[in-house]
Amino acid sequence: MKTFPLYFYFLLPLFLLFNSCTEATTDRYSSSLTSETRSVLLPEDTAGLAKATFAGGCFWCTEAYFERLQGVDAVVSGYSGGTKANPTYSEVSAGETDYAEAVQVYYNPEEISYQELVEVFFATHDPTTLNRQGPDYGKQYRSVVFYRTPEEKSVVENYVRRLDEAGTYRDDIVTIVQPFKKFWEAEEYHQDYYRINPTDPYVVSVARPKVDKFEANYRNKLKPEYRN
Repeated sequence: MKTFPLYFYFLLPLFLLFNSCTEATTDRYSSSLTSETRSVLLPEDTAGLAKATFAGGCFWCTEAYFERLQGVDAVVSGYSGGTKANPTYSEVSAGETDYAEAVQVYYNPEEISYQELVEVFFATHDPTTLNRQGPDYGKQYRSVVFYRTPEEKSVVENYVRRLDEAGTYRDDIVTIVQPFKKFWEAEEYHQDYYRINPTDPYVVSVARPKVDKFEANYRNKLKPEYRN
């Protein structure tokens, strides 16, 4: 069994803190932006696309997973599950609101099903940890599926039941299944964060290993550019 010097155990919490989703940004990003000043590039025609909304920890990771899937046209990072209008990242990440970091997925149902999106969601985060994903902790990192129809709710609940019956997780699943109400787009610098910021400490130490593992496990569901 490998042993570590005593100081390692004192430094480890600090390492996790400074490599969390909240701490990875700098003061230059902390300005308060309203939804009117936020701009996200979406496909020109989204009329034929369905939408799905998930919260599974830091949205930088969640966005990177879903945007790699064949049949997904766009993924937007933002906030859902709260009540305050125009929430900002500084408010949400500080736990000052009841929002969760979430992503809105625009997808083609003829290429990928809602069931498949749900399966990917549960496979790419820990649905058994309450208000926490790895180094990121707080209610803003809770696990939530926001359903839009009774059919979507049934898909999620049935899949959770299957996971429980199969004993997939040692602990109970704590994912919240609740009706979708409102999605607020996050500030522009959060969009496509994983790709644009490859040297960010959080991306390097936390997100990239997860995304690499995802690409290896879901190779047959990836867009061609992510299969190499």
